[in-house]
Amino acid sequence: MNKHILNELYHQYSQKLLEKRDFEELLIRHIMDNLRYFNLGSWEKDESMDYISWVYPRLSKAIDSFNEISATFETYIGTLIRWSAKEYRTRRMDRQIAEQAVWASRQSNSYVHEEEPEYCKDGDAGKEEKKEIQPYNNPRQLLILILKCYYYLSDNFLERLAPRVGMEKEELKKLVENVREQRTQRDDEVQRMKEHIHSQFYRCMVYERKMNAIRENQILFLSTEKKYNKARQRLALMKKRLATLRLDATNRQIALVLGTSKGTIDSNYHALREKAKTPEGINSMKPLPPIEPPPPGKRNPKARRRKRGVRPPVLGQ
Repeated sequence: MNKHILNELYHQYSQKLLEKRDFEELLIRHIMDNLRYFNLGSWEKDESMDYISWVYPRLSKAIDSFNEISATFETYIGTLIRWSAKEYRTRRMDRQIAEQAVWASRQSNSYVHEEEPEYCKDGDAGKEEKKEIQPYNNPRQLLILILKCYYYLSDNFLERLAPRVGMEKEELKKLVENVREQRTQRDDEVQRMKEHIHSQFYRCMVYERKMNAIRENQILFLSTEKKYNKARQRLALMKKRLATLRLDATNRQIALVLGTSKGTIDSNYHALREKAKTPEGINSMKPLPPIEPPPPGKRNPKARRRKRGVRPPVLGQ
């Protein structure tokens, strides 16, 4: 290799013996023919071609900004290519690590679970018996609980809950929407915090994968480890902040929607919490079983006494 060929080419260009386009073409050809000289010999052919395409705009600007007083053109171009090659590989590694981190974090959600269709033996697959849904024995308390948990309710779930409180779906949905309008500012804050946590989680994953790709005794590893520790601390603080944000509606907001006093909501919500502490839990809100009449032929002592005009005995006499 002629080490001074770049200086000769630049001399011809400066004397206007070569057009810039021809000079750039000769320069690129010289670099591709002498990759080992520019520390690019261990690169694969596709990778080196991508790098030349990436660094071409810089080479074009370097030709115009070169000053012969500082160094020779060959030294100037060689230094530019070597340093830009390190930058190119660093950026490429960061991009690959970021892509791997994103795919790894979404891998658990990339599967599609479909339930097998159920077929009736008698062939009446489209016919389903509609059971009459009865409301709970205390629909007011259930309505308060629904408005309290507005953040987690979907339209399909509201459609199933509406008969339980003895309301139409649109009427119940309107009450839930009124609560959401009052909670718009806080819900937006919660959503922004969740987005920040997701971004911070990806950032921590990128730092962790980057540390695995670097040797521990390098300066880049130490700086990346420092950034990783700071990112983990920030992620913990953000999660702690999200845990303090209230996702349920306040009793005052529910009272405004239902047009009642806050004390009424407080007492009903307290009763709900007490029911949740019982062994039956929330199942205690289900309707009581109907009282079945005695089978025919079985005696009813109370009815017989009333028929004869005899008062039943009083306890304690």
